[in-house]
Amino acid sequence: MVSLTVPGVQDVAEHAGTRPTVQVKYVDTNSGGLWVTWRWEHALDRPRLWGIQPAQVAGALAAFRPAVPDPAAGESLRDAMLRSWRVLGDLDREKEVAWALAGALLPQPLGAELNHFLERSLRPHLRIQASAALATVPWEALRVDEGERVVHLADVSMLLPASVRNAPTRAVTPPRPAGPVVATVNPVVPGAIDGFGPVTRRSEPLVERMLAGLGDRLRVTTPEAPVRSLVNRDQLRTLLADAGRFLYVGHVTQGAHALGTSLHLTDGPEAHGRATLVGGTHRPLLASDVALDGWVVPSRVALVACASGGDAGYADPTGLVAAFASRGAEHVTAARWTLPTDVGIEMLAASSLGPASTESSAPYENLARAIVAVDAAHEADDPVAALGAWQREQADAWERTGDPAYSPVVWAALTTAWG
Repeated sequence: MVSLTVPGVQDVAEHAGTRPTVQVKYVDTNSGGLWVTWRWEHALDRPRLWGIQPAQVAGALAAFRPAVPDPAAGESLRDAMLRSWRVLGDLDREKEVAWALAGALLPQPLGAELNHFLERSLRPHLRIQASAALATVPWEALRVDEGERVVHLADVSMLLPASVRNAPTRAVTPPRPAGPVVATVNPVVPGAIDGFGPVTRRSEPLVERMLAGLGDRLRVTTPEAPVRSLVNRDQLRTLLADAGRFLYVGHVTQGAHALGTSLHLTDGPEAHGRATLVGGTHRPLLASDVALDGWVVPSRVALVACASGGDAGYADPTGLVAAFASRGAEHVTAARWTLPTDVGIEMLAASSLGPASTESSAPYENLARAIVAVDAAHEADDPVAALGAWQREQADAWERTGDPAYSPVVWAALTTAWG
């Protein structure tokens, strides 16, 4: 372990208009432990290094693993969701897991440095580059004190790999705050392929009002039914070229490698791309198609879809998040793990609470509220801070009530890569 002089508040004061921002990078070791390095952006010449022992990592991840709703090999999606819900649907169990992760993964000197700035009314920005072993860790939700999560202490974003954020061919698209909004919600996937139906209810008032509120800025290919999109990759590419931002709500599936991550649109066999056909009727849009085929995308991209932000889980962490970032996005919000639908949450809550429970808030709107919150965050000046403010509200309500309506199964899955 190496720990150097704490960068002081004066270092930040000398850079007027900035906030204390720290880059934290985790590296897996062959023995199962971790190396952690961090640098404050106002003191890049004073890096820190911290080692975490294999036993400490293994214990925390063993406690956390059942909470992740991604199906394991041979496990059905329903069984994975039920397994996860036994943790993320139970306040006491979830708090135990969040405590364990925080205790194991957050170096004590880093915590002291964060507090150093908080005590001086300077809210830090925590930029995390997770290792493959930590790809699904919900950093914002880690519990650091009674009723207090990391998102209470800092704005949290994911740090893009240096090979992506500093690529010589990358050009970040200039922000267009009042520009057109391309919204692709529940895109129709050709063919009767199991598992690719709408992710929201057929009638979803929260999402419908959100889209209607965009007025003339809204760009969809099916204006008569904006919450059930018909859009292929060529149409989407044209719409994105001069848009202010992109909101995708639908399906993403993982591939054998990160660039093989698939985003599903209304593309049939005639679509040009690198993906093989699914069900003989549908060609997915791959991360490699976006990254390598010269797309131009807006500075803000939101992918509310299962494991759309799973880049870090691959040896080469260049999935959809990296693909959109490489083509111009500065902020990309995505999900770390599989997201349950609101109908699915009703099923999960009923499995643990029973239909006569007075604790239930059914019908649930967890996913619908998250879509609205992500959309609002991307309208804000700072998407990272805005999403964090909503996550704090959800965390406070969860701690206060234990109501499944505020379970971290949805809000803790969402994070924003920035850079």
